[in-house]
Amino acid sequence: MSDRSFFWRLVRYYGWYTGGFIVLLVVLAILEKEGLPRTWIGYLFMFATIVLYAGIGIMSRTSDVSEYYVAGRRVPGLFNGMATAADWISAATFISLAGGLYLQGFDGLAYIVGWTGGYCLVALLIAPYLRKFGQYTIPDFLAARYRGRTNSNPIRILGVIATVVISFIYVVAQIYGVGLITSRFTGVDFSVGIFLGLASILVCSFLGGMRAITWTQVAQYIIILFAYLIPVVWLSAEHTNNPVAQISYGSVLSQITEIEKKLDTDPKELQVRAIFKANADDYDNRVRNLPKSWELGRIEAQQHLELLKRNNSSLIEIRAANRALNSYPKTPEEAERKWLEEKASNLARAEPPVPQATPFPGSTPEASDIKRNNFLALVFCLMLGTASLPHILMRYYTTSSVQETRKSVFWTLFFILLIYLTVPALAVLVKYYIYTSLVGSQYAHLPEWVSYWANIDKANPLVSITDFNHDGIVQLSEITLDGDMIVLATPEIAGLPYYISGLVAAGGLAAALSTADGLLLTISNALSHDVYYKMIDPHASTAKRVTVSKLLLLVVALLAAYTASLKPGDILSMVGAAFSLAASTLFPVLALGVFWKRGNQQGAIAAMAVGFSTCIYYMLHTYPALGGSIGGQWFHIAPMAAGIFGVPAGMLALVVVSLLTPPPDPRAVTLVHHVRAP
Repeated sequence: MSDRSFFWRLVRYYGWYTGGFIVLLVVLAILEKEGLPRTWIGYLFMFATIVLYAGIGIMSRTSDVSEYYVAGRRVPGLFNGMATAADWISAATFISLAGGLYLQGFDGLAYIVGWTGGYCLVALLIAPYLRKFGQYTIPDFLAARYRGRTNSNPIRILGVIATVVISFIYVVAQIYGVGLITSRFTGVDFSVGIFLGLASILVCSFLGGMRAITWTQVAQYIIILFAYLIPVVWLSAEHTNNPVAQISYGSVLSQITEIEKKLDTDPKELQVRAIFKANADDYDNRVRNLPKSWELGRIEAQQHLELLKRNNSSLIEIRAANRALNSYPKTPEEAERKWLEEKASNLARAEPPVPQATPFPGSTPEASDIKRNNFLALVFCLMLGTASLPHILMRYYTTSSVQETRKSVFWTLFFILLIYLTVPALAVLVKYYIYTSLVGSQYAHLPEWVSYWANIDKANPLVSITDFNHDGIVQLSEITLDGDMIVLATPEIAGLPYYISGLVAAGGLAAALSTADGLLLTISNALSHDVYYKMIDPHASTAKRVTVSKLLLLVVALLAAYTASLKPGDILSMVGAAFSLAASTLFPVLALGVFWKRGNQQGAIAAMAVGFSTCIYYMLHTYPALGGSIGGQWFHIAPMAAGIFGVPAGMLALVVVSLLTPPPDPRAVTLVHHVRAP
C-alpha cells in the first residue's frame, strides 16, 4: 500500500472514530437528563474508552521486530505528531499543570514555556538525526556514535541505565495519576485503582508494542482534546460570553486581581494567617529545644490518649488521639525533620495569596530575584529534558523518512499547543469559581464536591477546609487544595453536568495511559534489545526478542505500580526530577554527539557519569523528603531544577575528557557525517 493511500485510510478510520465519540457524548448527555445515575455515567466512560484502547491493542498485536519496536517505520507525520502529543501530554500535563498554575500563579508558566520550547530543540538538534541513524533505541545511537576501539558495551550500559531510571521515575507519576482517576470514578481504594489501570496499560503495550501504542495514542489524543477543551469553552462562554477561552480569560484574570487585593487586607484572613504564624513559631521552639521537646511531646500524647479513655470520650476522639500517638516521631532526628517541614508549611500558609498575574512575587527584592532565577532554571531543565526523553525521541524512529520526521515534530508542537494555550485559561476560571463561590460561604453549607474529594485519600486529603478561627465562614487561608485534583474536579466545582466530569476523567486517563504505555515500552525495549540481544544473546530469534521484551515490560509495570501505590511524591515533582535527570545525563551526549565530531567514548562516559551524579547529589542534598536540607541549596535553586548544574557539568566533562584522550573511532566520525548529510 502506498504512503498516500495509507494516510487517507487512517483519516477515514479516525474520522469515523471521532464521529462515534461525539455520538457517545450526546447519548450520555441525554441519558443524564433522563435520570441515569451518575455512577453509571462514570462507569460507561471508563469502560468504553478502556475497551476501545484494548480493542486497538488486540488488533495491532504483532511479533515482528520492526513493527514491535518502531511500528514498521511507516507512520505518517501528522499521525505520529498526534501520537507523540498524546505520549507527551501525560498525567503531569493533563492533571497537574493547571493545578500548578492555580497554586503558583505566573511561576507555573515555567512548565508551559519549558516543555513547549523543548520541542524546538527536538526539531533542530535531535529528532531528524536520530531518524537518519535509523535504529531502535537511544542506547543504540550512543553505542554507534561513541563506539570504542574494541566494543561499545560501556556506553550502551550507561545509556540503558539512564533510560531505565528516567523512564521509571516518569512512569511512576503516570500510574499515580491512573490510580487517582480510577479510584475517583469507580469508588475503589487508591492502591486497587492503580492495578486496575495497569491492566489497561498492558493490553496495548504488551500485545503490539510500538505499533499498538501508536494507533492507540492517536485515539487517546482525540479524547484528550475533547476532554480539555469542552469544559473550558463552556466556562468561558458562561463568564465572558466568548467561547474562545484563550483570548477571553483576561477579563476574568483582572477580576481575580481585584479580589486578591481585598483578600490581602481582609481582617478575617489576617486572623487566620496569624494562627499559622503562631503554629510556625511553636514548631520553631520545639526544634530549638530538642531533644527535651520531643520527650515531653511524646509523654503529652500518651497522657492525652489515656485521659480520653478514662473519661469515656467518643470513639472518634480516641481514634484521633491514637493516630496522633502512632504518627508521633520515633526519634529526635525524625522529629526535627517533621517539625521543620511543618514550620515551613505553616509559614507558607501565613503568607498572603499568591498573586495570579504578578511575575515572581516576593516580599523583598531578594525573594523576587530567587523566584525569577528558579523560573529560568526550571525552564532550562524542562527544555533540555524534553529534548532528551527516551520515550519521546523513540517516536521519531517510526516515521518513513527524515522529511516526515520534521513534519512530525511540527504537528507534535501544534497539537500540544492546542492544549497548552488552554491550560492558563482553565486555571484562571477555576480560581475565579473558588474565590467567588467557596470563599465567604458557610461551613454548614459546603458544596458536595469538597467532601467527595476529601474522602478519596483520607491519609493525605486532596481537599482540606478547616475553620481555624471558628467563625463559621470559609476564608481563603483555610482552604488547602491539592494541585493534582484541580482539573478532575473542575466540572463539579463549576456545577457542570456530570457527563462532563466523566469526559474529563476519560481524558485524564487517556493522558496517563498514553504516556505510561510509551515509557514502559521504552524501558522494556532498552533491556531486551540493548542488554539481552546486543550483549547477552546476539543470535536470538526475532520471536524470542519480542517475547523477552514483553516479559520485561510486565515485570517493570508491576514494579512501577507498586512504587506508585507508596505515593512517593506529587506528580509535578516526580516529573520535574525526571526532566532534570534526562537533561543532565543524556542531553550533552546527544547534542554534542551530532554536532561535535571530536567527542569520544571516554568523554561520553565521563559526561553521563558526571551529569547524573551532579544532579542526583544536588537532589539528595537539598530535597527534605530525601533527607536533604533547603539550607544546602546552591544559589537558592530548588532541587527540581538540579539539571541547571548537571548539564554544564556533563558538557564540560565530555569536552575535557575527549580532548585529553585519543580521537574517536573513524567509524564514529563517519556516522556523524552520515546523520548530518541532507
